[in-house]
Amino acid sequence: MRQFTQGFYGYAFAVLVCLAVVGVFLLVAPQSRTEHIPRVEYSMTVANLRRVAPYEVRVPDPVPAGWVPNSSEVDQKRYVTWRLGFATAKREHALLAQSNEPGDAFANRLANSDKTTGSRQVLGESWQERFRPDKNQRSLVLVRPDVTLVVTGTAGWDELTRLAASLKAQPKVTSSASPTPAATSS
Repeated sequence: MRQFTQGFYGYAFAVLVCLAVVGVFLLVAPQSRTEHIPRVEYSMTVANLRRVAPYEVRVPDPVPAGWVPNSSEVDQKRYVTWRLGFATAKREHALLAQSNEPGDAFANRLANSDKTTGSRQVLGESWQERFRPDKNQRSLVLVRPDVTLVVTGTAGWDELTRLAASLKAQPKVTSSASPTPAATSS
């Protein structure tokens, strides 16, 4: 018995026992082979943005088939900015960002580039194309007087165009205070 607890043979025996235990664990433990992409629900964010944003919020309607919304972030510090991220049908990344921050500064930061490489017509509007090869990042930029929209990511031009084409303006919600009833005299 001493030969299994001392020296090289003892060490080798202990290693084999550990490997056997790990092997049994791997065979018995359940393993998921399905893809899991976290999904976010952003309808409440849109409802709140329609009240606070000084521009008409644009929302993908409908979300392109096979796409999964996986992040939603609102920043209201200085400007009202909303970022909505997606895993595309081809499992690339796409991001819709919109803000009332001055157009060039916002677009340059989100696109990681200030150079326009072309333009693309999407539903009658001319979007700027920008490409950053070292990051494999493509961006479509639409600068309007009250809002700047950036559709960007590692997705191809066809998927980014599909996202831009799905955007529908949501009318601004104005909070109207209910009138106070007039005092009645008796």
